[in-house]
Amino acid sequence: MSSTTDNKATVTTSGEGKTDVTSKSDSVLLSPQGRTTIADTVVSKIAGIATREVQGVHAVGGGASRAIGALRERIPGARVNQSQGVSVEVGERQAAVDLDIVADYGVSIGDLAAGIRRNVINAVERMTGLEVTEVNIVVHDIFLDDGSDDEETSTTEPATTRVQ
Repeated sequence: MSSTTDNKATVTTSGEGKTDVTSKSDSVLLSPQGRTTIADTVVSKIAGIATREVQGVHAVGGGASRAIGALRERIPGARVNQSQGVSVEVGERQAAVDLDIVADYGVSIGDLAAGIRRNVINAVERMTGLEVTEVNIVVHDIFLDDGSDDEETSTTEPATTRVQ
């Protein structure tokens, strides 16, 4: 006899009174022995670290979050916030990631975005077992290495937009 429940597990009872439970989901987070829940902060930190590993990423986060992060790093004993510039949505089996970055000048932004997506998807799926449905990337700025300590370039937008 066989029956399927809402959690996509098949319960099979043999004539000897033994019951086998097999999960039909690809997720290792839900098993007959229990459920594993991954917190948003875990996925956020993994995605942040994976993003920083990609060559051509100068910083993760928009201007305000990077400024606050720079202040935080000056406090003795403070750590780098690995989830800065990263927001995630985590479900039972899937995750979606949004990233804000600053790219190094001269890199192909399309290639950089593809590399970030590949690295983030591989890291999150390998470490958590969650399927990454999307990785959205906003490039806030480019970093010009002119030898100064100022990381911001001018990003003033014109009063009227010429293109859509």
